Amino acid sequence: MNKALTIAGSDSGGGAGIQADLKTFQELGVFGMSALTAVTAQNTLGVHSIYPMTTDAVVNQIQAIGDDIGTDAVKTGMLFNAEIIEAVAVQLKRYKWEAVVVDPVMIAKGGASLLQSEAISALKNFLLPLAKVITPNIPEAEVLTGLTIQTDEEKQDAAKRLYDLGVKNIIIKGGHDDNPSESKDLLFDGKEFYTFASKRINTKNTHGTGCTFSAAITAKLAKGATVYDAMLTAKDFIQAAIEDQISIGQGHGPTNHWAYRKRIADKEYARQ
Repeated sequence: MNKALTIAGSDSGGGAGIQADLKTFQELGVFGMSALTAVTAQNTLGVHSIYPMTTDAVVNQIQAIGDDIGTDAVKTGMLFNAEIIEAVAVQLKRYKWEAVVVDPVMIAKGGASLLQSEAISALKNFLLPLAKVITPNIPEAEVLTGLTIQTDEEKQDAAKRLYDLGVKNIIIKGGHDDNPSESKDLLFDGKEFYTFASKRINTKNTHGTGCTFSAAITAKLAKGATVYDAMLTAKDFIQAAIEDQISIGQGHGPTNHWAYRKRIADKEYARQ
């Protein structure tokens, strides 16, 4: 049984955070586990309150998993503050977990800050050197690198700078690109650049896309896939989740986590 652990915040609305991660793990055939870093009161209209866990609570959750069940891959999401980031890095090293996917969650869809400003340095100094993959969107990559990213070349420069911080594979997501017809994600493995383009969908129901995308990568890594192949699946998974919309709430609705599996099932049924 392949296993994946998410270390992230809880979204009471179910669209992002550990809820999105666990749904994605399940859809991709991986047993999901979680260590909560914060509880949010959240819905499609935004984040209303944040209640961070104590560092001891986070560490004890990770150790409970590490001492008994173990995991094949780890994803980090909302870590909130520097103390939690440092503590998580210590535990990753303790258990020698190497398939680590860092989604550097900083700002919620509605604009609420999910990472304290003083935690940026801790993220760069303690967590990124342990990451097999990092999945920032363009604004997050700009914060981490200090660069302005508007062109493909600037996206590549940012990827190189993140690689220099110790990350083995950098995926800069293209959801914030200016191109109205397509979104282009960039993968850099330290040697080669790969571009993955997909049709841009005109919808407000994109809550949790970043969480879901990085969780799909984590699930595939847990099953032994290469980063490149994990990226291919994650792109298909999130594209289906956005295209096959569900309409929930009054604001930025969640993506459709079962769309990818349903598409595969429909194709198999059509062949019969």
